[in-house]
Amino acid sequence: MSLAKSVDVERRSVDQLEPIIGAERHARLLQEADQFRQLLGTRTIWNISSTAVGGGVAEMLHVLLGYAADLDIPARWKVITGDAGFFAITKRLHNQIHGETAGGPLTKADAAHYTNMLAANAAELLDELRPGDLVLLHDPQTAGLARALVRAGTRVAWRCHIGVDWENDATRKAWGFLRPHLAAADGYVFTRRDYVPAWMPGRKVAIIPPSIDPLSPKNEPLDGVTVRGILGRIGVLDGATPDDRTSFMRSDGSVGFVTRYAEVTGEDRPGPHDQLVVQVSRWDQLKDMAGVMQGFAKHVVPGGDGYLVLAGPAVAGVTDDPEGAAVFGDCLLQWRDLPAEARARILLVTLPLDDAGENAAMVNALQRQASVIVQKSLAEGFGLTVAEGMWKGRPVVGSAVGGIVDQIADGTGILLHDPHDQKAFGVAVRGLLDDPAEAGRMGRAAQAYIREHYVGDVHLLRYADLFGSLMAKGRNRESRPVAPPAEAALAAPPAEAAAAARQAEPAPAAPPG
Repeated sequence: MSLAKSVDVERRSVDQLEPIIGAERHARLLQEADQFRQLLGTRTIWNISSTAVGGGVAEMLHVLLGYAADLDIPARWKVITGDAGFFAITKRLHNQIHGETAGGPLTKADAAHYTNMLAANAAELLDELRPGDLVLLHDPQTAGLARALVRAGTRVAWRCHIGVDWENDATRKAWGFLRPHLAAADGYVFTRRDYVPAWMPGRKVAIIPPSIDPLSPKNEPLDGVTVRGILGRIGVLDGATPDDRTSFMRSDGSVGFVTRYAEVTGEDRPGPHDQLVVQVSRWDQLKDMAGVMQGFAKHVVPGGDGYLVLAGPAVAGVTDDPEGAAVFGDCLLQWRDLPAEARARILLVTLPLDDAGENAAMVNALQRQASVIVQKSLAEGFGLTVAEGMWKGRPVVGSAVGGIVDQIADGTGILLHDPHDQKAFGVAVRGLLDDPAEAGRMGRAAQAYIREHYVGDVHLLRYADLFGSLMAKGRNRESRPVAPPAEAALAAPPAEAAAAARQAEPAPAAPPG
């Protein structure tokens, strides 16, 4: 049985971006790609993650690597394998990095299991990786690969897609767990400067926000007839007929059709002209789906019309998130306890993951049918669903946490300064539902902002800078200080770590755009 599995990625034409980003940006992308290929030479770029489906990281990799293929840049993608115990450990790390204590402290036995599982994956990966290759590891699930891959002569950067801009005992323990594994890495990539732990040398850190693909099945234009046809087909919208159009364009240029059904929990269905409030995210406690439901029931339903759709992936389809089923189950129990009037206007929807393009088209249709899109996360690394909703010209009500703050600029949406304040959430949503003109103005401003700052060409150029830096540094391992052993790294006083970080040469943050 192979532990590290290859992911096939469909080629995506960068020429199709030109009408969206303009001729000048398109020409710059092609020129930079030519220069980067020459610099890369015979090296290969490897992306290593823990899943190829579900969540923003996997979606982004499909997009960026699809563009890389079209630009003839040799980039490959491997997905590691872990058992249930491994993913339970990494989920606890995920929660701890967000300041949560769910699952309790990690033990020496947990550390050993994490290390051993990744050692087995590393052994397989090293059958294909060559000295000088460039490796981008994604998130805590892969951090334990860094040391072995660096020792084999590859140049490794670790990409962290999550984080918070504060610390507590949980975050310190999570970073203490990961630090020995990451000490050997040649570089680190974060979404925001505020997420970088103090012990990481500033000169090794790059700040790269994520992006959307406006031409992907999740973001491509869909007319109203198709939107209604897809939502009728999956069981969310009332009034569907067998002849309704459900077609979408796949990333390879072929035409796909939505043929699968979603699993929908709800006593009623909105009609084509009913106002819809939509949150699309994983069934993760930090996305606060239950809080969205309670806030809508208490503070939106009594004030007027409108339905709420909470949509996430099928809970059996995301292998690296063992808590998904439990979070969905909790939402289901709370939905059953709602007053009848609220329960009739709230739908819980799980979307099938059997076909990534079809799943993306379902999300696209949901967001385009929405009057208001919400993302009431308690913590958020970036929250790409915000940018996706804004791209579709919809106003977004989002928590003022993490990368959501970077996306919702003044006049493009509403930021909730306390994500736990259900009344403020309800007032914001109700206000937009009651003022369609303001919602429309806000949505148009939102789309323009995303076009300027969060489309894939900008993202690719930032990664080209990162890999160019890794190659330019070369690395004289004999002259590098020996990384501290795990015990020393974990025992380093916070004051010493902070002092070392202040002495390190800072790297300039990459502003949006």
